[in-house]
Amino acid sequence: MHTFAVARAVHGIEPLVATEIRRSRLGVVRGMRHREVWFETSSPETALLSLRTADDVLLAAAVVDGIGHDRSALRRLARAAREVDASHLGARGRDTGRRAGGGGGLEVSASFVGRRNYTRFEVEDAVGAELARPPRLPYHSRRDGRRPPEGAMSWRVTIEGDQAVIALRLADRPLHRRPYKLASIRGTLHPPVAAAMAELARLGNASTVLDPCCGAGTTLIEAGAAVRAGAGSGRPSPVRLLGFDHDPAALRAAAANARGAPGAGRASFAWAVADGGRIPMGGEHADRVLVNPPWGRQVPPAGLLAGDLGLLWREVRRVLARDGLAVALVHDGIPAGFAVEEAVRVSLSGQHPLIAVLSGRRPWRP
Repeated sequence: MHTFAVARAVHGIEPLVATEIRRSRLGVVRGMRHREVWFETSSPETALLSLRTADDVLLAAAVVDGIGHDRSALRRLARAAREVDASHLGARGRDTGRRAGGGGGLEVSASFVGRRNYTRFEVEDAVGAELARPPRLPYHSRRDGRRPPEGAMSWRVTIEGDQAVIALRLADRPLHRRPYKLASIRGTLHPPVAAAMAELARLGNASTVLDPCCGAGTTLIEAGAAVRAGAGSGRPSPVRLLGFDHDPAALRAAAANARGAPGAGRASFAWAVADGGRIPMGGEHADRVLVNPPWGRQVPPAGLLAGDLGLLWREVRRVLARDGLAVALVHDGIPAGFAVEEAVRVSLSGQHPLIAVLSGRRPWRP
């Protein structure tokens, strides 16, 4: 049976999510909206949970047209929710019946693009009250900062233009909350963005991947997942994933997270204390460099980089193989001395950095 699914994403990487869906043969992409990829699938629910570039994956129960900017939209959404039959949404939908009269109840999260004459909480309450009626589940409103209890069945309503979708979260928690993320530090990278960087890095022929400012290890762990998923199939030996950081506490977090990640298979991790302004690696030894530099917004530069962040780019160019690529999250423009192969603008924590795919094709001089 075919199911209509919605993958939620960081704004800007929706095309990468669509590419992952197609490449993984999880379904047929039917369209994209702000932070969403709509696709038709017959894949098992467990397979859909393998998406790395998506923030979340949901099963659509209703698509509602004619959702205007005035408050009549609330009545239209409530009527659509009243008619929802979740039983066709696979095991997750059928679970609504098993939870009747108990469990964690039901909660709704809503968002919309543009100005409306109603609030997200009014949308949530209008839809949630109706969804909760047939299975006789308690509905938990998010008004006044209230948090639904653990185990509550999670629904989502998104509105763009005059069209809304009412969808049921497939997993108990969003996909971006990675099980391996046992330890965190300030400024740690959002895992689906790290997965997007790994996707753009074209890891198929890479044997050595470096992150000179690895923090809690998210970027390299997602690169390892990409290799394990097939980006590195056919390679004669495992890819080396090397993480350096100035902060020993960050490296302890990275090592703990790597231990919590699924079996590396074709990838092996190594972590070491090092200054991003003096990378302990010979010239042209890294096939790929993945880096989220310390831009001073959440994490201030330390060591040699505190005096000159440009030293990082000098070192990246030095260690990058002749045919290598660097994929970097850049806030303040493309660093000098690199050719831009591709650039993707993303929205992240109120900022709008670029994921830049860079090559050092211009002659480098010390």
